[in-house]
Amino acid sequence: MEPLLLFPDPPPRDIVAAVEANGYPWCAVGSVRDAERREPEDGWSGALVCAEPDSETAFALCRALRKRDSPLSPLLLVVAERQLPELDLREDLFDDFCLDAATARELGARLGHLFWRTGRGRRPEVVEHGGLVLNLETYQASLAGRPLDLTYMEYELLKFLATHPGKVFTRETLLSRVWGYEYYGGARTVDVHIRRLRAKLGEEQANLISTVRSVGYRFGQVR
Repeated sequence: MEPLLLFPDPPPRDIVAAVEANGYPWCAVGSVRDAERREPEDGWSGALVCAEPDSETAFALCRALRKRDSPLSPLLLVVAERQLPELDLREDLFDDFCLDAATARELGARLGHLFWRTGRGRRPEVVEHGGLVLNLETYQASLAGRPLDLTYMEYELLKFLATHPGKVFTRETLLSRVWGYEYYGGARTVDVHIRRLRAKLGEEQANLISTVRSVGYRFGQVR
């Protein structure tokens, strides 16, 4: 997937966290000239423009992106509530807008909808369960918009469990499916990684991975 254009440079930290939590690669620009100079060979996948703190440059950038031979779309504009009156008569400059107080999940949902609606990009392949998001392309994981610092095998184990919600797996099955048939470690390896995953998920979400007594482990709640 080509990068998403972000404005300004550097972009707000909460915007970066939200974009990365939803699996979108990005590149920040500070002006129209920057956007032209940094544009990838295959073009931008879309744009997310924050009107704060420089709405004049933000609108100028939106206008330039829309006036190209192939107008850039989707374009999501992020504004402060006090800036809403500035959107009057500027509806042609963006596909959608949201307030800067939007959550990471709302921002991700709006971007995903715009990509689907315009057909000018695609969302990375992700696995979602509640606030947990696993990006299968970048090996990034986040929980409620907060990045999770996972090792490779922790990620692989969590991915396997999350892609089979509700199913119970024995330790032996997890060893063979996640670590591979040639791995000679014992069942304790699974227990150690499960314990670490629960610690990183935090107390409120640790029960995403439940222990099935005398059997093994299950991801998600039983319906």
